[in-house]
Amino acid sequence: MNSKRVLLKLSGESLSDNFSSISENSLLRIIREIKSVVGKGNVQLAIVIGAGNIWRGGGKFIERVTADKMGMLATVMNSLALNDSLVKVGVKSVVFSANGVSGFVEKFNREKSVRYLEKGYVVVFAGGTGNPFFTTDTASALRAAEIKADVLLKATQIDGVYNVDPKKDKNAVKYDVLTFKEAFDKRLAIMDAEAFSLCMYAGISITVFDFYKDGNLQKVLNGEKIGTRVEA
Repeated sequence: MNSKRVLLKLSGESLSDNFSSISENSLLRIIREIKSVVGKGNVQLAIVIGAGNIWRGGGKFIERVTADKMGMLATVMNSLALNDSLVKVGVKSVVFSANGVSGFVEKFNREKSVRYLEKGYVVVFAGGTGNPFFTTDTASALRAAEIKADVLLKATQIDGVYNVDPKKDKNAVKYDVLTFKEAFDKRLAIMDAEAFSLCMYAGISITVFDFYKDGNLQKVLNGEKIGTRVEA
C-alpha cells in the first residue's frame, strides 16, 4: 500500500485497560505504533477516535440526542489524551473538533487540516460528525472523504473480516480482499451502513486489521497482506 494520506479509525476501548478508561500503558502502545509510521516515506496520518471507553450512550432515562452529545464530548477527551501523548514523544499533532470546544480544541476546518497534514502533523479529529444519530465510523468516513484520504484503516481486535464471528465459530472464513458490492451482498458488518456507503461513493478503500498486534500498522502501510481490504 503506497498510500499518501491515511485515516486511522481507533475505538475508544483502545485507550483503556481493565482498570482505567484512559490507560497510560494503552496510550504508550498506541503512540509507539503511530510514531513508527509518521515522518517516514510519504504517509500523512489523520485519526478519529471513538468514545466507548468513557461513554456508550444513554438508556431510557437519558434521551438519544443528549447521549450522543455526551459521546461527542468524550471523543474530545480521548483526542486530547492522544494528542498530549504524541507531543510528549516528539510527534507533531493537532486536534480539531466538529463543533469546536472553546478553550480546548479548535473547530474543524478542512483546509487547515490538510495544511497540517502536508506539514507532517498527525491530525486528530474529535467530536464525531457534530450531529447526533451518527457513529464515529461515519465520522471517520466523512473526514476521510473531506481530506481526500487514499484509505481508511479500521483498527480492531480481529485480524480482518470473516463470514461469521470467528470468536463464536472456529470454522469462520477470513476474506483477504473484497469489493464493496461483495461486502454488501454478503451483508458483512464492516462499518455502519452510512460510513460504508460514503467510502464507496468517495472511492476510499477500507482496510480492517488487528491493531493490537505490534507492528501491524507499519505492515499495512508497507503493503503487506494484513487484515481485509475492501477495494474502492
